[in-house]
Amino acid sequence: MRIRPSRVLVVDTLIALAETGVALLLGREAAAQGWPALDLPAHVLAALANLPVALRSKAPLAVFASVHLAFAGYVTLGYWPVVSSFGPLLAVYTVAALRPARVSVPCAALTGALWIYAGAVTVHASMPSVVSQALAFPAVLWRFGAVARRSAELARRLRREQEERARREVAEERGRIARELHDVVAHHLSVISVQTGLARFVFDSDRVTARTALDTIDATSKEALEELRRMLKVLRAADDGGAAAAPMPGLARLDEMVERIRAGGVPVALRVDGTPRPLAPGLELCAYRVVQEALTNVLKHAPGASAEVVLAYGPHHVGVSVTDDGEGVNPDRVRTGGGHGLIGMRERAKLYGGTVSIGPRSDGGFAVRLTLPTSVQAAGQGDDTTG
Repeated sequence: MRIRPSRVLVVDTLIALAETGVALLLGREAAAQGWPALDLPAHVLAALANLPVALRSKAPLAVFASVHLAFAGYVTLGYWPVVSSFGPLLAVYTVAALRPARVSVPCAALTGALWIYAGAVTVHASMPSVVSQALAFPAVLWRFGAVARRSAELARRLRREQEERARREVAEERGRIARELHDVVAHHLSVISVQTGLARFVFDSDRVTARTALDTIDATSKEALEELRRMLKVLRAADDGGAAAAPMPGLARLDEMVERIRAGGVPVALRVDGTPRPLAPGLELCAYRVVQEALTNVLKHAPGASAEVVLAYGPHHVGVSVTDDGEGVNPDRVRTGGGHGLIGMRERAKLYGGTVSIGPRSDGGFAVRLTLPTSVQAAGQGDDTTG
């Protein structure tokens, strides 16, 4: 998750105020430690060595220069160096975290040199101790900052790759849907052709059969037009390679799918509510694929769980739900940014004007619920509102 610049400024301001407060409180102990008590110039320099870190994320080099300049003036006047050391050390970390090594390494070296200078102008300083601190403190802080910088770069690169992969998967999924719809439309046109031939053949001898054929042509042509309209919305120019397409599965084959999942070791129950009726092949394919993906996720991500598939026929809609009783929630099942299966479910539901909900259940386990309108008008309205 990206942090907004305004929040970064607020956090850095609070850090600067906290550093300044600690420095001023620590300055009260200067006399007890054998150092001159802090007077007005010392308080001003201590504040100047800490307050600028509020802007460290916006101008790390400018802040580094200003706090080190204040720190140099502070120690030159002979005050206790520890009081004003917080700002310069934090500035070293910040430069290492936000700037490349060719910039941050000299800054860390400058901090070490200034630390040695502070020891040199101090009467009671132990130079071996000062030198070791001058080497250790900037080096450690530079290392932490460099690691933070690399981590941030890797996170940005990963985010870009995930976004690109998500866009590519959406395009690929829509391409697959378009090819499937092409086969469905071809089926519609084949039915229309057969029924047209039948109507022409019996038009003079059997008016009832001819009228039935014409009614079938009317209904099928409307469904075909709707399939074409949906297909054109998502069609991407892609070479299908001329491969022969397999027949599209439908809701009648849910029991076969359930048996396959059972063979994989997941107990699955299938329940049908309402009166089954023929649906547009595209709708059946959409519901079938969503159930298939949901059960596959149970098999992959919820070992030991049992599942239930419910197919519900309503007056103007059909719904399918897949629920399981797995313990806990596997992050792979709820990651929406790069999950190909979840992208496919949502794209299919949107294509047919439906809705899909995917997520953990309040009483444990996971649930996928899909609702699709079964009337031409409802599906068309759903497409307009979701596209």
